[in-house]
Amino acid sequence: MQMPELQIGHLRAKLPVIQGGMGVGISLSGLASAVANEGGIGVIAAVGLGMLEPDFDTNFKAANARALRNEIRKARTMTKGIIGVNIMIALSDHEDLLLASVDEGADLVLLGAGLPLKVPGILTPERMGSGKTRFAGIVSSDRAAVLILKSWEKHGCTPDAFVVEGPLAGGHLGFKKEHIFDPDFRLEKIVPEVIAAVEPFEQQFGKAIPVIAAGGIYTGEDILTFLNLGAAGVQMASRFVATNECDADLAFKMAYVNAKQSDMIIIDSPVGLPGRAIRNKFLDDVTAGIRKPFKCPWKCLRTCDFVNAPYCIGIALTNARQGDLDNGFVFGGANAYRAEKITSVHEVIQSLIEEYDAASSRNEKESVKVGTEIIEAEV
Repeated sequence: MQMPELQIGHLRAKLPVIQGGMGVGISLSGLASAVANEGGIGVIAAVGLGMLEPDFDTNFKAANARALRNEIRKARTMTKGIIGVNIMIALSDHEDLLLASVDEGADLVLLGAGLPLKVPGILTPERMGSGKTRFAGIVSSDRAAVLILKSWEKHGCTPDAFVVEGPLAGGHLGFKKEHIFDPDFRLEKIVPEVIAAVEPFEQQFGKAIPVIAAGGIYTGEDILTFLNLGAAGVQMASRFVATNECDADLAFKMAYVNAKQSDMIIIDSPVGLPGRAIRNKFLDDVTAGIRKPFKCPWKCLRTCDFVNAPYCIGIALTNARQGDLDNGFVFGGANAYRAEKITSVHEVIQSLIEEYDAASSRNEKESVKVGTEIIEAEV
């Protein structure tokens, strides 16, 4: 069975796969363009892109916007496919990054780490309605989706899609710690709830608002599972880290390859949210109460308590991206430990297709078997 296309507004992706945005600097033009070339939607993570720019300490907003524009332009030279940008609403410069993304013609902007209630007020009606860029909210509940929909409704518009991120995701999680392993908050339960919440707004606005499942999705069989639950597609991040095209240093990628399931831990991030990461000495030191001194001249995250924070998460993630895991750490989804080797994005996509086909065949055979048993029982 062939995977269906994923349509978001006028965008049509050959595969129903969005590559999740991974900061700081893990998913840039290299990874995004490779996924787009395979028929998925490639995503550049906007957070912290300017940290390697020479003027970041003195003018971080301009540095971030400049670096993002450069990555979008670079991606355009590498693919004719669909390129998206992931923007965290918690960033103090998220408005600048949003404007930069739209100005550069990003096909899709994914808005997470906070509710994007003010986005329609930031952009002109022309940009929101008839512009090239489509917009997707990243939520972890039907309640959050409805809050966004009602807020945008006042401006006469609606998000073009929603990504529903469950508690098995990597990085920062939109759940309380006690809910992360609670079955009532599993992705399989949340996705149908969001689909039901979105439906009345689809009817009101006369347009499809696809719901995409995310968080812990790793195989083609996982893709089939969530498509069968009504999702229009999936977002996957961890599966693409251990690839040649991923923009991180080899040491970062090998942290996935070398990880064991027991290494996947939940941490308390300085930004006030729980997060899932791969355990290492840096995180052990932090857990033991060892502070990692830093200066913060910019306060890039609005929710960060930088005065009391034991370390700067931006610096730690930038160090990790460059391979300095003694002074940083690696975020990863619950299945990140399943990476066995460094491969290519093409090979990952082919594996997903094969896994999807195999799962489809098993389901079809099972359905035929059950149907036959029912007929025989009736006879």
